[in-house]
Amino acid sequence: MTAKTILVTGGSRGIGRAVAIGAGRLGWAVAVGYAGNQAAAEETVAAVQAAGGRAVAVRGDVAVEADVLALFDGAEAALGPLDGVVVNAGIVAPPKPLADMDLDRLRRMIDVNVLGAYLCGREAARRLCTDRGGRGGSIVFLSSIAATLGAANEYVDYAGTKGAVDSLTRGLARELGPHGVRVNAVRPGLIDTDIHASGGQPDRAHRLGAGTPLGRAGRAEEVADGILWLLGDGASYTTGALIDIAGGR
Repeated sequence: MTAKTILVTGGSRGIGRAVAIGAGRLGWAVAVGYAGNQAAAEETVAAVQAAGGRAVAVRGDVAVEADVLALFDGAEAALGPLDGVVVNAGIVAPPKPLADMDLDRLRRMIDVNVLGAYLCGREAARRLCTDRGGRGGSIVFLSSIAATLGAANEYVDYAGTKGAVDSLTRGLARELGPHGVRVNAVRPGLIDTDIHASGGQPDRAHRLGAGTPLGRAGRAEEVADGILWLLGDGASYTTGALIDIAGGR
């Protein structure tokens, strides 16, 4: 497989970290995007390097346009032109019905998960498209199986933001296909990462994962493998796809 240079937003933990390390095993160069936890990002950088890749940590809040521009600029300054972007950064909040959600929660959820995805997708398009001086490549968005299930009484706000990501993936794939860029999304299910703890339910993946057809929670590496395939040359005829990695949920 041809060596790639990629940017992974939210690369310091969970699925993003697994993607970064997996890319390192392939000998790729990885820009590890992070919002605030520099120590975790540097640990991921070290893990990528130990796996055989090159890596750099680059800070940026995806909900802030200036930060997104700096994130991409920093990645390219350190590693060179990008071949792929994984739009992974996202948040969840404690479970509750919509009627009990306040405006600050809703606004932050939309700012990070929707506006952030659009800003990163826009900037990736500007950098990768052959008609804008790029060399083509691949964009992979992180959606969620929640987009199809609705997450009633838990995360209808989160589920809705991931529905927006699905629509973005479909539309952007059609826009960018003629310009050398493939756009896809993966929709993970109950994956054992610390995002569940950030939502106040650290045992959620294992508790609910037992009820899936495969009878368990998924691992971040299992999602990362799908993302790395979409970034690679083997997925050269795949665009506009929403790939469920959810244990049959």
